[in-house]
Amino acid sequence: MKKNKRLISNILIILVVLAFFVTPLGYESKIILNRILSFSPDVVKEEDRIPVADFDWKLKDENWDFFNFENAKGKVIFVHFWASWRVPSVAEAKGIQKLYDKYKDDVVFYIITNEDKAPVEEFMQKRGYNFPVTYLIIGEKMPFDAEKIPSTYIIDKEGYIAIEKEGIANWYSKDVRELLDTLIEN
Repeated sequence: MKKNKRLISNILIILVVLAFFVTPLGYESKIILNRILSFSPDVVKEEDRIPVADFDWKLKDENWDFFNFENAKGKVIFVHFWASWRVPSVAEAKGIQKLYDKYKDDVVFYIITNEDKAPVEEFMQKRGYNFPVTYLIIGEKMPFDAEKIPSTYIIDKEGYIAIEKEGIANWYSKDVRELLDTLIEN
């Protein structure tokens, strides 16, 4: 009798583990787990902030029109490199959407991917997101390492990096909102 209970419990554990790795339920569970384990990024002390190396680089907007990052110079900027197929990026997107909803009139958002439009548009529609997506121009010079996904930078009006974060973070945290409020005021 004890062997049967142990066997049944072992089988259930194996099924749960398999479900976590190979089913859509598992995919969504990984997203939730990533959100739970994400923390507020560290704010760089003012005296330690470094300027963006170069504002002169080209990108494409949602309509596939070219524009220059220099257009955002003198404004508070949120730059985020992501991929719609990466679990950490998917986990962060909900917080980024909330941040965009709150600050879209005061902060320039560059949510940047190197993907084709179709999968990104499908992701945005499926998840109900409307933050602006920006597309990389492969081979174009840029001041950030676009290979680090996810990675995020918050830049003040003078062009100094106030947050530089590689990996997942909670972008709707109190610390991030307080920083943005301060940067917008100054």
